[in-house]
Amino acid sequence: MRARKYNSMKQLNFLVLYICAWPLFSTAQFMNNGATIVIGPGTQLTINNCSFENNGTFNQTAGIVNFTGSTAGAIGGTITPVFYNLNLNKPLSVLQLQNDIRINNELHFFNGLFNLDVHNLVLGPGALLINESVTSYAYGGSGGYIETTKLLNAPSADDPGNLGAVISSSQNLGSVIVRRGHQSQASSQGGSSILRYYDIIPANNASLNATLNFRYLDTELNGLNENLLTVWKSSDQVNWSNLSRTSNSTSNNQVQKTGIADFARFTLFETPNALPLVWGSFNTQCLSEKVRISWKTEQEENTSAFIVRRSPDARTWTTIATLPAAGNSSLPSSYAYIDAQPLASTNYYQIQERDIDGRLITSPVLINNCGTAEVLKVFPNPVQNNCWVSIQSTRAGSISMRLYDTKGALVYQRFENIQNGNNQFELRLPNVSMGTYSLVITLPDGTIKTVKIEKN
Repeated sequence: MRARKYNSMKQLNFLVLYICAWPLFSTAQFMNNGATIVIGPGTQLTINNCSFENNGTFNQTAGIVNFTGSTAGAIGGTITPVFYNLNLNKPLSVLQLQNDIRINNELHFFNGLFNLDVHNLVLGPGALLINESVTSYAYGGSGGYIETTKLLNAPSADDPGNLGAVISSSQNLGSVIVRRGHQSQASSQGGSSILRYYDIIPANNASLNATLNFRYLDTELNGLNENLLTVWKSSDQVNWSNLSRTSNSTSNNQVQKTGIADFARFTLFETPNALPLVWGSFNTQCLSEKVRISWKTEQEENTSAFIVRRSPDARTWTTIATLPAAGNSSLPSSYAYIDAQPLASTNYYQIQERDIDGRLITSPVLINNCGTAEVLKVFPNPVQNNCWVSIQSTRAGSISMRLYDTKGALVYQRFENIQNGNNQFELRLPNVSMGTYSLVITLPDGTIKTVKIEKN
C-alpha cells in the first residue's frame, strides 16, 4: 500500500488499522484530506514506513497511534493533529515534524529519533515523555521546542512533562510553562552550550529561592567536558550569567543549582566561557551544483578561526572548511566559503568561531534548500527577547522589516540587504512589551510577507 487518503467529512473509528505496511515508495503517505478521524478507547492505528499528512480533523481521545518501520517518516499537513498515546518505534530511523502537534497523554520512545525540525510539540495537562534515552530521543537542531504547563505550588522535585527540568521551591509558582529546546546557545558572552535549554516561565517569578536539577543526554553534550558544566541563565538569550552549580552527577547526567531567585532561560556551558564575538547575518546560496555559505560579524576580539560544518540532519556534523578570522575588529567583517560537494538532500550548515584559547562559539543552524520559493520563518516563536528571522529568497536586494502591535502601531523597524538563497537575521526585542505582533517584511520585488510573533 503506497498511500491511503480520506477526503469526505465522516467519522472513522478503528479497532486495529495498519497503514503503509510496505515501504514501496519513499513518498508513501497516510493523508487525511478533510475527514473527521477519531481514535477512541481500545483502538490502535499503526503507520508503518510512511508519513501522516493531516488536512482535516484528527482527534485521538484514547488508544494508541504507532509510528513504526525502518524508513523515515513525517507528521505534516495544514492542521495540527491531536494525539493521545503516540508510540515511536522506528529502529535506526527518524520521525520528523512538518507541523506542530499536541499529545494529551504519552509520547513513548521505544526506538528511533523524533526530529522537531523548527516545529513544536505541546503536551496536554499531565502528558509525559516516556523512556527517552541515548538511542531514542527528541531533538531539534534547527529549532522547535517541547512545551508543557503545570501548576507548581511549593513543588518538591517536580519534573513537568518529564522534560528533565526538575524544580523545587518553598514558594507558590502558580501556573508554570516549561519549554525544552535543543539548539546550542551562543552569545557575545559565551561559547557553545550543550544541545538543550529550558525556558521556565512561572506566574509568580520573584524571590523563589528555587532549586533546578538540569537533566540532559550524553548525545547533547556538543563536545563539551561533562565535568566542567555549570548552569547559565539568560533573560534575553544573548547576555548570559554563570550561576555556577551546587552539585553535579555525570553518571546521572544532571547539574543542580540551588538558590535561584527567578526563572528565565537556562542551559549548560563549560566554565570559563566568555568570548567577545557578536554575530551579524548568515546566508546560504545555490550556485549550480555548489552552495555558497557567507556570514558577517559585528565585532570580534581575539578570534582565531571560523570552522564551517555541514550535516544531513542538523545533528551529526562534519567539518568541511576552516577560515582565518579577523582577530580583533570593532567593525563588521564578512566571510564566505563555497561548498563544492554539497549533499544531495537538504544541507544544514553551522559556523563555529574558535578564539586564540581554543574556546568555541557556535552559530544558529543554517538550512539550504535549493530551488525553494520565498519562505519566511521566525524562530523561536514565542519570543523571549531575541529571535531569528529566516528568509528564503530567489533574488537579492533590500528588504524592510516592520513590527506592528494589535492596534496597528509601528513599534520597530529595520532595513537589511539580502542575497539570493537563505538569509538569517537576529531580531532583538528586549524592550518590546509582551503581546501579539505582526512582523511585516517587504521583499526586493515588492512582495509583502507577514508572520505573527508572540512576545513573552
